[in-house]
Amino acid sequence: MAKPTSLQQKIRADIEKKILSGAWAPGFRIPVEHELMARYGCARMTVSQALSSLTQSGLLVRRKRGGSFVAEQHFQSVVLAIPDIRADIIARGAAYGLKLLSRDIRRPKGEAETWLGQDGKIIALTCLHLANGSPFALEHRLINLKNVPEAAKVEFSEEPPGSWLLGHVAWSQAENRITAVPADRASAKLLNLDAGSACLNIERRTWRGAARITQVRQLFPGHVLSSWRSSIRERAGHEIGRPDRGWETGMFQGHGSEHSDAIASRPAACRKSSVRRTLWHIREFCSPW
Repeated sequence: MAKPTSLQQKIRADIEKKILSGAWAPGFRIPVEHELMARYGCARMTVSQALSSLTQSGLLVRRKRGGSFVAEQHFQSVVLAIPDIRADIIARGAAYGLKLLSRDIRRPKGEAETWLGQDGKIIALTCLHLANGSPFALEHRLINLKNVPEAAKVEFSEEPPGSWLLGHVAWSQAENRITAVPADRASAKLLNLDAGSACLNIERRTWRGAARITQVRQLFPGHVLSSWRSSIRERAGHEIGRPDRGWETGMFQGHGSEHSDAIASRPAACRKSSVRRTLWHIREFCSPW
């Protein structure tokens, strides 16, 4: 069950959802304080604290006598902050925790799993990443056991699968898809959110040559990613593309931890869409796990 939400948290969450869903695009001027006070029936201090929190997290820019505006390219900043969940939580001075929710070795089910496992077995993992004991991200991961047979011997109850893959498996190609989505009831319960809360959904597929290694879906609460913004490590090799309905066929190529400095980057325009629609399709050259 989600914890009781204060009015300040509700105001923040409502504004955050508008931004993450694309309803309020970068540069959009949000309602002024007295309008929000009337809408929520609260004191100016409550509204001001909510807006200050969003400003500190990088989602808003406040201009003296000009109002508050949605910050430019906030999704780019968030995405570049996702090389390794455990490492980044620890780097921020928080205690990392991992809760393994399920681990199953089986034959692939459905089209997506068959794409990865083909005619072999896969290991299906669901785990919850924690920062100081609080939910940070929900991860659903599949690993191809034909190409990574040693994964069958790992419990993944202490070491997160992404960190383990980084240390044990070389890779050559990675492909990412980023979408803003509302949390379904099951995910919301695990992340201690209200159903429908705005989240950032990261989907990634990774190869080693022609061998398919892993695919993962990571779900991050919007407020967690916002607070993570200050820990961003800029990496030269990334490309931000236009919103897309599916996986791109083009991929960045490299080996292990060797990162290219030669790949150019270009900004993408953010267009309005529903929370269920892809806001950004991003292919970055950083950790593929």
